[in-house]
Amino acid sequence: MPNTKLRRLVATSIAVTLGGTALAACGSSDDKSSSESGPASLTYWSWTPGMDKVADLWNKGPGKQQKITVTVKKQASGDTLVTKILTAHKAKKAPDLVQAEYQALPTLVSNDALADIAGESKDAKSKFADGVWQQTTLGSDAVYAIPQDIGPMMFYYRQDLFKKYGLTVPTTWEQFAETARALKKKAPDKDLTTFSANDSGLFAGLAQQAGAKWWTSSGDKWNVGIDDAATRKVADFWGGLVKEGAIDNQPMYTPSWNKALNTGKQIAWVSAVWAPGTLTTAAPDTKGKWAMAPLPQWDGSTDVTGSWGGSSTAVTTDSQHKAAAAKFATWLNTDPQAVAALAKEGGIYPAATTAQTSDAFSQPPAFFSNQADFYPKAAEIAKTTAPSAWGPNVNVAYTTFNDAFGAAAKDKSDFGAALKKMQDATVADLKKQGFGVAQ
Repeated sequence: MPNTKLRRLVATSIAVTLGGTALAACGSSDDKSSSESGPASLTYWSWTPGMDKVADLWNKGPGKQQKITVTVKKQASGDTLVTKILTAHKAKKAPDLVQAEYQALPTLVSNDALADIAGESKDAKSKFADGVWQQTTLGSDAVYAIPQDIGPMMFYYRQDLFKKYGLTVPTTWEQFAETARALKKKAPDKDLTTFSANDSGLFAGLAQQAGAKWWTSSGDKWNVGIDDAATRKVADFWGGLVKEGAIDNQPMYTPSWNKALNTGKQIAWVSAVWAPGTLTTAAPDTKGKWAMAPLPQWDGSTDVTGSWGGSSTAVTTDSQHKAAAAKFATWLNTDPQAVAALAKEGGIYPAATTAQTSDAFSQPPAFFSNQADFYPKAAEIAKTTAPSAWGPNVNVAYTTFNDAFGAAAKDKSDFGAALKKMQDATVADLKKQGFGVAQ
């Protein structure tokens, strides 16, 4: 059960909306951290490949000058890391710095595990798109992390097969549905794409693009809007396509899905900027045959995308060197040399807008060598990322999605009913934890 302080923190610091405003944060930076002096040895928990090599650049350069050393400890990602951080924090032994996915930040903040580093990172805001920066402030005046990488969503399609079947790249979701149906008529054995019920992040990103507001505040209570009009529109759209057989309904990241991509049975994929890496291993025989375009829009006059994935670098409240840790977190995600190294060693797509057009992204991914403007186009799409934020029990919402939508996709049954189960489970869990929930 959360204590009074935790409830107050959640109600005031992370009462956020997906694209709305929030109440001001009541937390603040540790005043002592601003006057730190002397050598500092910091520990950073991260799952990004090659992060130790990037930290070495700091240790041999700015860190050496400032007598701040960073040691990287490789960790698992996702809920496993969040649980480990919270367990360590409970014993007051969390590391100085942690890599955290954006959707995990409210959970960590509500458990008082992350420090507000607004005072030490005030110059970093201008380096990021507003929709990205908002995810680390949780809609408040506080700053709980520095954005590291992002996953703006895009539409990937087989250029050769679109041409073969006379298909036009859809710019609206209505056109997307028409394209799926047209392909089925011309090639019944092929699918435009699949609805995958094993990745809640994809669905969350699609709902985000549609303007969903999953967690908002009402006074000192949470309002869960997972079953809101925007999300129902997304669920009904995809559920309808699955039910009529216009698209496939198999999960992603399976041998069967890989084969469908590799053989051209599935000719498009709604994904994110990191998709080239996945296609390289899932569909190696299709290199040079794909192209990327902006995500279809619900309204032909709008230009907005969702986000699928991405993480940040946060300073913990257990750190004895918060100011020093904040300096490293800011350097890591804004310094040109650091971000270039992150791209090279870790394969990330940086959150910093200037880094997205740096020399590190002057050439397209090898798998997309046929699309010279891949990264310039990606940078433009990234600017349109809708603001998003999360509640303190994203893990429950995501788990319920996998179960409820997994069954609905398999049976081609009502996606609306699955969405209601997701809503009800999230509300019930908040109440179980002791949070106030608006009805």
